[in-house]
Amino acid sequence: MLHTLHHLWQGMAPTPIASTGPIRRYLSWENEQRCRGLLKASTNRYRQEEVSAAVLVSLCSVAGDPAFLYTLRSHTLTGVHKGDVSFPGGKRDDSDQDVIATALRETSEELGLQLREDCVWGVMKPIPDRTKKLVAPVIANLGPLEHLILKPNPQEVEAVFTLSVPHLLQEENQGYTHFCHKGVYSYTLPIFLHGPHRVWGLTAILTELTLELLAPGKYHRRTHVLTRR
Repeated sequence: MLHTLHHLWQGMAPTPIASTGPIRRYLSWENEQRCRGLLKASTNRYRQEEVSAAVLVSLCSVAGDPAFLYTLRSHTLTGVHKGDVSFPGGKRDDSDQDVIATALRETSEELGLQLREDCVWGVMKPIPDRTKKLVAPVIANLGPLEHLILKPNPQEVEAVFTLSVPHLLQEENQGYTHFCHKGVYSYTLPIFLHGPHRVWGLTAILTELTLELLAPGKYHRRTHVLTRR
């Protein structure tokens, strides 16, 4: 059964940091400006380059608390990513002006959301997926979930769910998988547990990198991610 979240998107004025609690400050105007500043150089660079794919790392608020919005890709899809937990995204089209356009277009196709570019905070360095294809993470704040109308495409999306930032920051909800090659340790990847679906693979890596950006000092990455120089 398709799990659909029915809400209406509306533009929201920035919330002054003085009126927010410690958790809600992760999506405050001040934290957004700090993150935009940190992402400025990589955003300018990767908007000029033709990266083969992009995803929208979708931040939102649920009852006022910051959260990540995820999709579960349909099991009826072909390819290695069917049934995966993911962020909206996909391959670049020739008509896409840049990676931000790719991420916004794919989000529209998958979730029926017509988002404006001003919701985008920036672009992180592209990261290879399991097929070695470079994927550009585009970070955006969708706003309050209660103000969104999501219309998931059933051919692509099986479920939509959120995990709050406090949940993701709790160590009991964090796990790691160690990989070996020919009996020798090779690398470690994160996993986020105890939600509706396990978050792993590239989506977990992007979640981890975004948590590190959002909550410096609160989240400490224990993995090493190979990114494009």
